[in-house]
Amino acid sequence: MLKKRIILALQFLFFLGLGVFLVWWMAGGIDDKGWDQISLSLKQANYFLLIPVFFTLLLSHYLRALRWKLLIEPLGYTPSITNVFCLVMVGYATNLAVPRFGEILKCTLLSRYERIPADKLVGTIVAERAVDVISLIITLLITVLLQIDVVGNYVLNSLNKAIQNNEGNGTNWIALLLVLTLIVLSFYFLYLLIKKFRYFKVVQKVINIFKGILLGLTSIRYVKQKKAFVAYSFFIWFLYLVSIWIGFHAMKETSLFSIKEALSILSFGSIGMLIPTQGGLGPYQFAVQETLFLYGLDRPLGYTFGWLLWLAQNSIALIVGVICLLILPIINKSKRNESNTTYSAENS
Repeated sequence: MLKKRIILALQFLFFLGLGVFLVWWMAGGIDDKGWDQISLSLKQANYFLLIPVFFTLLLSHYLRALRWKLLIEPLGYTPSITNVFCLVMVGYATNLAVPRFGEILKCTLLSRYERIPADKLVGTIVAERAVDVISLIITLLITVLLQIDVVGNYVLNSLNKAIQNNEGNGTNWIALLLVLTLIVLSFYFLYLLIKKFRYFKVVQKVINIFKGILLGLTSIRYVKQKKAFVAYSFFIWFLYLVSIWIGFHAMKETSLFSIKEALSILSFGSIGMLIPTQGGLGPYQFAVQETLFLYGLDRPLGYTFGWLLWLAQNSIALIVGVICLLILPIINKSKRNESNTTYSAENS
């Protein structure tokens, strides 16, 4: 137990340090003129517009809960939507402390309250993340195609630089081949280890976990309400887009931006969120800042808008997540009492 706590503490400090370093690095690049711009912009900002942003994001989280419930049902369980929604929010709040730990916690708590095997729930989380990755790829492609003159050229130039060799006159195919070979050999080596030591208890536990994950992944295939699943996935990302567009109007300097610019922030901001710092702290602000710079907005103002969006997204997750964590035992207390009453009646 002590070892786990130390590991969690170190993980927390590492990712927090990374996020703080990125924020410090960006802030260090802002001169006095830039800070004056930030100060004036914050004084003129309409903070009341953050309220509809909060509710838009809250609705997207509720749709995410409905989608997760659809993934769980093919496993033979029908959890309460109240429990599912509360644990989605608890997961978001927990990720602000220890990145990615929220996924484990919400599976553990839902397993406790709804008596669903945790390994099967982990599979549904993996399936959900796979759908989100596909959604992000589609969003990114739409962004590039709709704005080939701005975003498209930027992405193509970035990819070109990434695959060029040190001289910049061609693709470094040898490096790419070595990376791919290393990945393939790593998976093959892992397979040999599992096969050789499959009778060890630890290995058997790992195998059972993977079997549970595989069962969870197949839940997409067996979702009964496939149209609802697709609709939830679409509107989750659509509401993210709307929240950014509403947020534009909170600042005078960004109020003229449209859905196209919001689409770019959604795409590149989501990529920044993939870096496991606390709620995307640092990478998200950087992604928003650089994206808006493509559209002519000074970096200090893009930095400011990135902070406003980040605070709006994470404050709602933190506030509602903490409330949900507090009320979950109360909500499920009556359920446990009913279960105990039923059990006593059956055995009397």
